[in-house]
Amino acid sequence: VQLQAFGGGLVQAGGSLRLSCVATGITFNQYDINWYRQAPGEERNMVASITGGGTETYADSVKDRFSISRVNVRNTVHLQMNSLKPEDTAVYYCNARSFVKSYWGKGTQVTVSS
Repeated sequence: VQLQAFGGGLVQAGGSLRLSCVATGITFNQYDINWYRQAPGEERNMVASITGGGTETYADSVKDRFSISRVNVRNTVHLQMNSLKPEDTAVYYCNARSFVKSYWGKGTQVTVSS
């Protein structure tokens, strides 16, 4: 099983980035896909989640700015991040979770400059 996250980078405050997570080795539509982030010295926290059926959940801090979507035929989940703030700076991780299994990918760095 592999989860590959990409799309991070350096952006100015107010800008946008689109992260993608591509999964291999799992029956993709049977997994919820979650985006987490972790800033230096802080805990890893969930940012957004999408179920296999497409139900979306967002952390309050990103609601109305971030949008998660999935393309099951491509085993891909996107996280569209708009109106980025310096406090969004973190390493972003994607996670695939079913009732019995959980897989993590390596993170992608997002840095928002003020």
